[in-house]
Amino acid sequence: MTRERGTDERRRAEHLGLSAESRAAWALRLSLHRILARRFRCSSGEIDLVARRGRTLVFVEVKARDTLTAAIEAVTPRARARILAAADAFVARHPAYVDFDRRFDIVAVLPGRWPKRLPAAFRADDLDLPRRR
Repeated sequence: MTRERGTDERRRAEHLGLSAESRAAWALRLSLHRILARRFRCSSGEIDLVARRGRTLVFVEVKARDTLTAAIEAVTPRARARILAAADAFVARHPAYVDFDRRFDIVAVLPGRWPKRLPAAFRADDLDLPRRR
């Protein structure tokens, strides 16, 4: 029974994550961003959403949490390092974007509220962890 319960909880968490990412993507579209990729994966990590607005690439980490503070705290320095490495991989795979500015946002999806976007929530040089190349 424990195995089934764990599977059900995982399924619910996966569904919540997909729903949150969809809501975040719509919020970005409505603020004139073009979604380039959802759940971009590479060997160094994953980025929930990659968007473009003008000549800026926006790498977005989506967090569904009960509070804004909990969502922000969930993006740990280690998660940020993973996102930065994945952003490098995205640009390497899409050389047309090599000269674009990069921004790293967090979108908090809170119960019963419109997604809250935190533009430039962190920068590449804010980390204490070394970046993998």
